[in-house]
Amino acid sequence: MEYFERHQGGERAILVSVSVQLLEDIDTEEFRLLAQSAGAEILHHVTAQRIKPDPKLFIGSGKAEEIAELVKTEEIDLVIFNHSLSPAQERNLERVMQCRVIDRTGLILDIFAQRARTHEGKLQVELAQLEHLSTRLVRGWTHLERQKGGIGLRGPGESQLETDRRLLRIRMGQLKDKLEKVRQTRMQGRAARQKAAIPTVSLVGYTNAGKSTLFNILANTEVYAANQLFATLDPTLRRLEWDGIGSLVLADTVGFVRNLPHSLVESFKATLEETLEATLLLHVIDSSTPDMMEQIDAVESVLKEIGADVPVLRVYNKIDVSGEAAKIIYAKPHMPERVYVSAHSGQGLELLRQAVQECLMGQLQQFELVLNPAYGKLRTQLYALNVIQSEAYDDEGQLHLTVNMAPHKLEQLIKQAHLPIDEILGQNSQQFKRPLEEFEIRDQIG
Repeated sequence: MEYFERHQGGERAILVSVSVQLLEDIDTEEFRLLAQSAGAEILHHVTAQRIKPDPKLFIGSGKAEEIAELVKTEEIDLVIFNHSLSPAQERNLERVMQCRVIDRTGLILDIFAQRARTHEGKLQVELAQLEHLSTRLVRGWTHLERQKGGIGLRGPGESQLETDRRLLRIRMGQLKDKLEKVRQTRMQGRAARQKAAIPTVSLVGYTNAGKSTLFNILANTEVYAANQLFATLDPTLRRLEWDGIGSLVLADTVGFVRNLPHSLVESFKATLEETLEATLLLHVIDSSTPDMMEQIDAVESVLKEIGADVPVLRVYNKIDVSGEAAKIIYAKPHMPERVYVSAHSGQGLELLRQAVQECLMGQLQQFELVLNPAYGKLRTQLYALNVIQSEAYDDEGQLHLTVNMAPHKLEQLIKQAHLPIDEILGQNSQQFKRPLEEFEIRDQIG
C-alpha cells in the first residue's frame, strides 16, 4: 500500500541540506536553529551536493534510499529539507521514506504557528498555512479522492478532495477579509498620526538581531524577547515622548530570514505595512555574527520586495560581543548612516537617540528665546518637547529661554502659534535664517 496518510507522532527528525550549484546556498547552522525552534529532536543532519535538483525527489534516488534506511533504523518521525519542495516532490519523498516530509517553508510556518499570540498574528499564520496547504491536499486526503457511489448516491457528485479544496478557498477568503479589516484599522490609526504630525520609527532586521530587546529599552516596555529565531511575530506599537522630537510612535516588527518565502511576505503584509508607512526605519543588525553581510542583504531584499522606500538608519547591535566602540558614523553632515550600540549592556543608546533626532529633525542648535507673558502656550509646547535648557525672567516680566532643538521644528512651532519670529528670537533671528554650517564628518565615540 502506498504511503499517503499523515503520520501521527513525535518530533524525531532528520535534517537534509543540499548544496545545489544553481540555487543560493542556505546556512546550515541557521537551518538547525530553525528546526530546534520548532521543537524538533535532531538525530541526523544529512548533506549532499547536486548540480541541479532532481525533478522527482529533489535529491538523488540513492541519497533518498539512504535517508529511508535511517528513518527505518532510528524510528524517525519527520524529515525536514532546507529548501522549497514542490508538492509532487514531497509526495514522492514520503512514499520512499515512509514518514512525513516538510520543506523550509513548512518549517517556518510551524514556528510562526507556535509563536503567534495576537488575533491578527494567528489570522496571518493561518492564511499562510492554508495557502501552503492548498497545493498539498492530495497528500493527506488521497484515500477520499474517489467519487461517492452506491445505491442512492450514483450520478453527479463531488469528490471529498474537491469539497475540501472548496472549503479551503472559502476559509482563505474569510481570512483575507478579516485581515483587510485589520489593515483598514491600521490605516485609520496611521492617518490620525500623520495628521497630528507624529513620526513613526519602525525597527526591522534579521530574526534574533535584538530588535525586541532594543524596543523594550527605548519604549520602556516589556515585549517578549528571547535568544531564539522569530521570538516576536506580532507588530507592537508604543507612543513615547522623545527629547527634542516630542511624541513619536515606535514599532517592533517580525524578524526576517534568508529565503523568506514570498507567500509569507504576502500573508504578513498587514504587519509589514508598519514598515512601509514609517517615517524612519532602524535596521537592527547583529554585529557579532560572521554572517552579518548575508543577513543585511536578506533584510534589504525583503524591504525591496515589499516596496519600502523609507530612510534607513543602520543600528549595529551587540557591540558588547563584537568588541566595537559605541559611535555614530555620518554619511554627510547631520545625516547619520550607522550607529553602534549594545541593547544588552546599554552602550551607545544615547548616541542612538541623538542619531534618531538628527534623522527626523535635523541637527540640533541652541537658541535664546524671549517670550512675553501672552506666549505661554509656546512655552508649554517647548517643555513638552523637553528642549528647554534654562529659563529666567527679566525686570520687564519677559521670559528668557535657552532651548536646544532643530531650527525647522522651532520655526514650525512659532508659525503654528502665529507669533512673530523676529520678536521671539531677537538677536538670534539672523542666525536662525542662516543655513547650518558644514562640519567635518566624524565618528562620535560614546
